[in-house]
Amino acid sequence: MKWSALPEPVLLQRAFLFGITGILLGTVSLLNTQLRLLDAPMGPLNGVSLLLQFFGIGLAIIVLRRPKVAVEFKEKSQLMILILAVALLFFIFSL
Repeated sequence: MKWSALPEPVLLQRAFLFGITGILLGTVSLLNTQLRLLDAPMGPLNGVSLLLQFFGIGLAIIVLRRPKVAVEFKEKSQLMILILAVALLFFIFSL
């Protein structure tokens, strides 16, 4: 089954999960870079973090672009896109 064929609540839930996971991984990477807890390269973790955030934004955009979407899901999708975009810019500029 294609992800674009899933109902709006499922897509928004998955967008949230991918986005929050990306934000948490980016935070772990930033904390490790500043506090030097582990002597490990943080490049791959940063890449996975950004990829997950982009994927979350993409799922929220899929919900937004659907025809005849309910106002409730449209507002949730717009808010999620805004929050994930701000988080994504923060982690890109912190590299």
